[in-house]
Amino acid sequence: MKIGGVAMGPQAHDDVVKDGPAVRAWLYFLCAMIFVMIIVGGATRLTDSGLSITEWQPILGIIPPIGEAAWLEAFAKYRLIPEYQLINKGMSLGEFKFIYWWEWAHRFLGRIIGFAFLLPFLFFWLTGRISRSLRPKLVVMFVLGGLQGALGWYMVMSGLVERVDVSQYRLAA
Repeated sequence: MKIGGVAMGPQAHDDVVKDGPAVRAWLYFLCAMIFVMIIVGGATRLTDSGLSITEWQPILGIIPPIGEAAWLEAFAKYRLIPEYQLINKGMSLGEFKFIYWWEWAHRFLGRIIGFAFLLPFLFFWLTGRISRSLRPKLVVMFVLGGLQGALGWYMVMSGLVERVDVSQYRLAA
């Protein structure tokens, strides 16, 4: 059998049929989301916003500070790190909110990408729309995406004590 001018065996044909337009559209959508993540990550880096959130809360961190008291608490935590004490001393709450929102958006987008991967992946798998040959590759991609988030926090941790920036070695990883 020929598909797109390429001779294929029965297994390859089944893979093409299973990994149909919906699966391809989902994967292209994820690629677009990752592109946006790179842009937001670059903006976060260029605005020196990456250290504004001093805690890693994978679940509760999805909720930004709500109300003046919560903002003042987040700002108080930021004022304890070297970046504030040595570079941004005197920063206003408004300026802090600006850098906070960039970092929050970066982390939020990471969570959204995780869900945009996991939920359709489970749906496509359970409905038999993902070929056997693609399943392990997608599982590895999901695990690597999660590890990227953990590596991001590991990088941020390096800038919370004794440094005003993150470790260039952790950033390069």
